[in-house]
Amino acid sequence: MSKTKYKYNPKTLTYDEVSVSWRMRIFKFGLYLAPSVLFGMLFSFLFTKQLISPKEKDLKAEVEFYKSEYEKQLSDLDLIYKDLEDIQRRDEDLYRTSLYAEKLPKDLHYRSIGDHYKYNYLEGYSNSELLVKSAFRIDAIERRLNEQTNSFKNLLEIAKNKEQMLASIPAIQPVHNKELKQMASGYGYRIDPIYKTRKMHTGMDFTAEIGTEVYVTADGIVESVEIEAWGYGKSIVVNHGYGYKTRYAHLNNFNVRKGQKIKRGELIGFVGNTGKSTGPHLHYEVLKGGNPVNPIHYYHSDLTPEQYEKLIEMSQNSFKAFD
Repeated sequence: MSKTKYKYNPKTLTYDEVSVSWRMRIFKFGLYLAPSVLFGMLFSFLFTKQLISPKEKDLKAEVEFYKSEYEKQLSDLDLIYKDLEDIQRRDEDLYRTSLYAEKLPKDLHYRSIGDHYKYNYLEGYSNSELLVKSAFRIDAIERRLNEQTNSFKNLLEIAKNKEQMLASIPAIQPVHNKELKQMASGYGYRIDPIYKTRKMHTGMDFTAEIGTEVYVTADGIVESVEIEAWGYGKSIVVNHGYGYKTRYAHLNNFNVRKGQKIKRGELIGFVGNTGKSTGPHLHYEVLKGGNPVNPIHYYHSDLTPEQYEKLIEMSQNSFKAFD
């Protein structure tokens, strides 16, 4: 019960009951409660800001541990990515070279891994930068692994078909030339016999009598049998697959037709003096990936090492072409 308060009245010599309004009571209660509220707020601030509970301390240590582990994993991901780059170099420089396979297009190795906006869900955290870097690197590794897996599958198929592939790579001279007496001009810059200017000679010239037999240097399909008044004259182009083609020019006559399948060593034509030619000879070209390459590197199946060295020397010392 609330106590009733009285106040002495000297005029009436009596005690009058003291009446307190609700507003005054609320004011007095507020004055009474204010110190407690202020003290509580101060204590709460000090406790939450200055004092860390054991649970909060453990959580903070756990966050730091995860951050440290993320940084280690990101470093490990960088090492894995470098290992994949090394595998890619061996793929291009060793495996594909030994199997005579074309290199993978660069855009497959270095293509973008996607829109950076895909990592927006990782933004807004204290360690967002670390999380985005990790996600980005994992995506890059995943794509590189997929690309390399496809490359190895391709190489496996090539290895399975290696026998067929080797039969499709030019490997013999196009005319019988064991004595190496029919080589006239090699691959490289030569003096043009007609215009007397320095010009790139994209094949090798073999001197021979008109009618000398010409043999295909690898398995393939006859891609074209052409007759020109100038240029190559009568010529044959054989597509061997695997990026290889050979051309036999200035022929006197043909022994094959377009679309015919042929095997290495088969007779395909006869030496002539047609087109832009200054004497009976065979102009022989090897093309790889659409570009002419030096035929001297494609005679390994019918020459001894000594003969091969001699042929290289002859081709380098020949400065005049027949076409």
